Amino acid sequence: MQTQQLQVHKIRSSGSINYSGSVLAMEDNDEEMSRSALNSFRAKEEEIEKKKMEVREKVQAHLGRVEEETKRLAEIREELEALADPTRKEVAIVRKKIDMINRELKPLGMSCQKKEKEYKEALDAFNEKNKEKAQLITKLMELVGESERQRMKKLEELSKHIETLQ
Repeated sequence: MQTQQLQVHKIRSSGSINYSGSVLAMEDNDEEMSRSALNSFRAKEEEIEKKKMEVREKVQAHLGRVEEETKRLAEIREELEALADPTRKEVAIVRKKIDMINRELKPLGMSCQKKEKEYKEALDAFNEKNKEKAQLITKLMELVGESERQRMKKLEELSKHIETLQ
């Protein structure tokens, strides 16, 4: 920070005219200021590079630790899997079969419900027609009975009429 202030002071003072009037002294002064500014710039660049390298090293160290932790986690996961139930694969197979059967049962159940509904509708229609048939048979029996009574009545009348003729 002090070098920057020194440079700013030199730049400000370089614009003022020297009382001796010497142009050569001004050129030397300008050249010295340029060198000083260049040296200051180089020093800042080196400092930036140094900090960059430090950050890079820290990042690499962290990456190394992360990789180690990842390997440790993978090993722990493998150990946990080894501790798992030995029949796990069989259980998984049976579960898959159960899931597959459940998927097959769903449309079959829907089909059964649909067919039960159709059956119920058909049964209701059948019962309704049977009821209607029974009513018609009852009506038929009444009509046949009435017809027989009328015929019997007529036959009796005819029979009486014939007896009276004799």
